[in-house]
Amino acid sequence: MVSSNSSASIQEASPAPSSLDTLVSHLVASKRSLSSIEHVWRANEIVTSTRLHLEASVIASARTSFLRAGVITQLHTLQRVHAHSKAIETEGAEEYREVLRTLDEADKRLRRTLESLRTTIVEHTLRPESDQRKNLLDFVDEGGVDKLLAAVEDSANAAKEAHTELVEINLSFYSDLGRIQNILGGSGLSMHRPSSKRSAGSFHSDTTAVSPIPDILQAMEDRAKDMADNLESLVKHFDLCVTAIKHTEGGGDAAQRLTDDLPEGMAVGQEIASAPPEPITEQEREEMLGVLASDADQVEEVLTEIRDHIGEMEGLLENTTAYIAQLDEEHSGVLQAFRQLESLEGRLHAFTAQSQVFVMRWDDEKAKINERMDELESLGEFYSGYLSAYDNLLVEIGRRQFMEQQMEKVLQDAMRKLDTLHEEDSTKREAFKADYGDFLPVDIWPGLTNPPLRFETAQVNGTEKVPDISKSVIQRAIRRVEGKM
Repeated sequence: MVSSNSSASIQEASPAPSSLDTLVSHLVASKRSLSSIEHVWRANEIVTSTRLHLEASVIASARTSFLRAGVITQLHTLQRVHAHSKAIETEGAEEYREVLRTLDEADKRLRRTLESLRTTIVEHTLRPESDQRKNLLDFVDEGGVDKLLAAVEDSANAAKEAHTELVEINLSFYSDLGRIQNILGGSGLSMHRPSSKRSAGSFHSDTTAVSPIPDILQAMEDRAKDMADNLESLVKHFDLCVTAIKHTEGGGDAAQRLTDDLPEGMAVGQEIASAPPEPITEQEREEMLGVLASDADQVEEVLTEIRDHIGEMEGLLENTTAYIAQLDEEHSGVLQAFRQLESLEGRLHAFTAQSQVFVMRWDDEKAKINERMDELESLGEFYSGYLSAYDNLLVEIGRRQFMEQQMEKVLQDAMRKLDTLHEEDSTKREAFKADYGDFLPVDIWPGLTNPPLRFETAQVNGTEKVPDISKSVIQRAIRRVEGKM
């Protein structure tokens, strides 16, 4: 007898033992080896169970793959919806930052202009003597600026609030998508795939991969066949032991006694033990005893191989059982993802509506902000124009001062010339009167004795004089005006 994995042939007969005790010892050992039939039965049970596992794995994999594919398709759709909403959020944030930047710049310009108005003191000669000194800002309503800025800030805060709500719902939606992805991503399976007739090696799989159970089943069937072959060898060895004892003097009763009480399901050796021995030659008996002795040495090796095979099959059965459990776990995970997806889709309308609400609110608030920004810019331009107009007022006062001085100068020069002509006319009149007055009757021309014409100047309008402002102040105003041109 040889094991199923051995390539050795039956050895030639060596000097055979002839002792009945030795043959009985071989028969007892052979009888004990027949208890390995329990391992063979267990192997059949394992193969049957693995076939059922294979059927279950095919069904579970198909169900899970179908459900996973549907979940992934819907998940991709929801991810695109989220990406669109996220793009709205990002665009809104960028526009909001740009609005704030523009608002900040306009506010700084206006504040600088207001500060210039505040630090520009009105020349005291322009105001009544009883009036307190004032700056340019005292003549405008600064409260309008504060109200306008407050309105812009209210619109900016409303836009920020709408954006914050969008950010929060986007984050919540993204977290829900992430949980579904984690469920799908964490449902991979790990188990062992055997190498044919060798111990199992590491194998990672999921429902989209080929099931390892067919390979495992093939390996189990190969091992079960080997075990059956080995059991058959043990049975033949037992029959040979019984035959050898019967052909040994005094062995008939021993053979009959030892073939009783065999393991359940074993009905071997009894017919041989009860039947009379067939006649054989001495040479045939010697050959039989030689084969018997050779096979007896291999009984333990065959039993070890059977035990190793059943141990391997038990390990493979554990792997298939774990694989089925993991398939069930993955199906439960995908089913959980599907239910969460259903819940998420139930909130999809509210999610998309929030994006639309933000767009409408942002457009509305942005329009208000832009309108008030225009007002702010106009107000800034007005205050800048007011500051520039005051400088031009000082320049105009300087011009008027110059023109007034020029007029007075021309008037003084004219008066001097008129006085000279008046004196000359008076002298000549007196000379004419001395030469001819005695000869002309008084009543010949009533105006003959009238004095010469005399002229006086009088201001007929503009009773107030131009304010007296120093040249240095006017020169500074001229430089500011020219610097803005």
